[in-house]
Amino acid sequence: MAGEPISQRRAARRTLAGLAAGLCVTLAAPAIASVQVWVPAWLASPMPWRNESAANGAPPLLQNVTLRQDLLMASAATAVRVRFSNELGEGPLVIGRAEAGVKGEAAQPLRFDGATHVIIPLGGFALSDPLVVAVPAYGELTVSAYLPGETRPAVRLGPVRIASGDATPGDAAPLLRGQGVVSAVLAERPTAPVAVIVAIGDSITEGGSTTLGAHRAWPHQLGRRLEGACPGAFVVVNAGIGGNMVASDGRSPSLVSRLERDVLTMPGITHVVLMAGLNDVRQKGPARDRPGAGVDDVATGYRQAVGALQAQRIKVIGGVLTPILASPVAEPAIPGPTTDDKRRALNTLIRQGAIFDGVIDFEAALDDVARPGRIRPGAHREDGYHPNDEGHLLMAEAIDPDVFALSPCSPPRP
Repeated sequence: MAGEPISQRRAARRTLAGLAAGLCVTLAAPAIASVQVWVPAWLASPMPWRNESAANGAPPLLQNVTLRQDLLMASAATAVRVRFSNELGEGPLVIGRAEAGVKGEAAQPLRFDGATHVIIPLGGFALSDPLVVAVPAYGELTVSAYLPGETRPAVRLGPVRIASGDATPGDAAPLLRGQGVVSAVLAERPTAPVAVIVAIGDSITEGGSTTLGAHRAWPHQLGRRLEGACPGAFVVVNAGIGGNMVASDGRSPSLVSRLERDVLTMPGITHVVLMAGLNDVRQKGPARDRPGAGVDDVATGYRQAVGALQAQRIKVIGGVLTPILASPVAEPAIPGPTTDDKRRALNTLIRQGAIFDGVIDFEAALDDVARPGRIRPGAHREDGYHPNDEGHLLMAEAIDPDVFALSPCSPPRP
């Protein structure tokens, strides 16, 4: 977190934790007199600026533009609060104006303690005032922010639209893959769901290999499936980041280090599905001639993450790591176990059940029975490593709702 003292980061996190804990009390404003329950309906983890936007079609440096994000809501809402993040930015984030509304309908201004603009200091965030808007489950909430000053957004890559000046981009504006400024949307609803599930991990959870803007990552497809079977019972949100590692910082903070901000400060979380470790154990370097982390290092990270989550009474489900041998990039022979040897060893630990509260076998969902260790034909991208839309659907369909709740269609909790 460039330029940000640790004390400031901790203070910001304590502030958000207080907001989350006190939402049901502090939001009883005149505009929303019947506040009952707030849950995260959309997540995107903060991520340092990567200089990847240009390669994905979006300009890396934004200035005097309006940035639009269409966000798939994992819960119906009677009101929303939008969280803008500058926790991993490079300087103050100036939002000259912001608005939100159901996609295709008129948007309303977002306010910040009554003001229509906000300056978010380095290392900070801004949570908007409650906005009364009826959003259906798995409808899209469109959020637009006018960015007058030089801005390098510091939230994970995703679908964005950009227009020059203070003018909201329309549907005809090109859909680009770039970093955003929104890190969460909290939804007001009349009852608590049976389970609020955060999927956390790397690119295979983030879903960057799926069709841009179609919301086909496995957490989205799982959420739609559960909503169709048990309306209002489940909320599934996505905290994956491409390139993320379990116990080491890489292109983003490690999974262990970001748990507090991305999970523990969010209201109502009951379950986490954790699938990560491939980026840790993969051979490193331009020639992939250096070994990655060892199995014990990753297992220690798993235990640290599970311990922190279980201490807050959050159940942690381990995701069995997906096949990788279809990758066309050959690894040189170096002393010690291969990446796939370590992947299999981690999967044995996950399946044994000694670390996690439950297990989801994503390997079995994707494995090619004719060539074990490879993703089945038609379910992966050109790199052979990342599942495509079909692969993510197979992953979602492999999840038994009983891993989250024994009576999944029970009435939502008051």
